[in-house]
Amino acid sequence: MGILSWIIIGGIAGWLASIITGNNRSIGFVGNIIIGILGALIGAFILNLLTGNPISLNFSFQSLLVSIFGSVVLLTLINLFKSN
Repeated sequence: MGILSWIIIGGIAGWLASIITGNNRSIGFVGNIIIGILGALIGAFILNLLTGNPISLNFSFQSLLVSIFGSVVLLTLINLFKSN
């Protein structure tokens, strides 16, 4: 997946995950992209552990869902540490 695809998928996934977790106002545009890219890596890692199959992060709807899943996990962990 090219860098532009990572930025687009990351931005969308980070934005949707921040809405789901209630962090939308505090993250910003660049934060959404970073959270989405890290979320894609985390989501692919978790799903690889659960299924045993490597997850391809090509520009697709599946990669968007994996990125959103990983981003929600990441933001949830950040919220847990932030509140303590």
